Amino acid sequence: MLEAGLQVGTLWWREIARFVRQRSRVTGAILQPLVFWLLLGAGLRASFRPSGMPDGINYAQYFYPGVIVLVLLFTAIFATISTVEDRREGFLQGVLVAPISRASVVLGQALGGTTLALVQGIIFLLLAPLAEIHLNAEAVVVATAMMAIIAFALTSIGLVIAWRIESTQGFHAIMNLILIPIWLLSGAFFPAEGAPLWLRWTMKLNPLTYGMTALRRGLYLAEPGAFCSYTHFKPSAAIAVAFALGAFLLASRVARRASV
Repeated sequence: MLEAGLQVGTLWWREIARFVRQRSRVTGAILQPLVFWLLLGAGLRASFRPSGMPDGINYAQYFYPGVIVLVLLFTAIFATISTVEDRREGFLQGVLVAPISRASVVLGQALGGTTLALVQGIIFLLLAPLAEIHLNAEAVVVATAMMAIIAFALTSIGLVIAWRIESTQGFHAIMNLILIPIWLLSGAFFPAEGAPLWLRWTMKLNPLTYGMTALRRGLYLAEPGAFCSYTHFKPSAAIAVAFALGAFLLASRVARRASV
């Protein structure tokens, strides 16, 4: 048990050390969502108010939790692409001939990506006052926990793709095809209320929707009137946890069957 923990910890630390050394990935993971929020949030703040937004909430405030998830998403993409690079450089083959299970390899990779995404999400959380969102200690703790769950789920999805794709170009194409629509249909950009019926059902079937809901409600625990405090929080958080665990189990299964 101790040996397996050491193996997972070593892979976890390697993911962090490599990501930090590649400053362009760190910069891109934070700045691109920040630009999205500043341009779209500020530009649409006065003119765009979709159905379903609570009274007293402007669009920049509504969009802010969605941008946090976008930070987590971009970090998951940048972190898990290292698996494709490891296969091309021969490192992954070297790890797999060692006495370590593939599930442990996936867990180390997933925890490394989750840690990176969580740190950057917390950095972005510091901008909450600019979005006119007032945080208290409870809101910070709950939001951080939800960011960790969402980051673990998104990183695991990235690993599902990375263990099956052999080129970075193909990886980016598939990830953008899957993760960006999942993010758009999670309630990050617009609420389900007011959308066509088929789109509302698509958003309800999207597992990321529930992580987004729990994160948004957690951020407003200091302002319970904004999103009805814990209303729908617990079931949404439970579904988000199930989604994260399911994504990890799927990544572990793909890794066991993958040839490198």
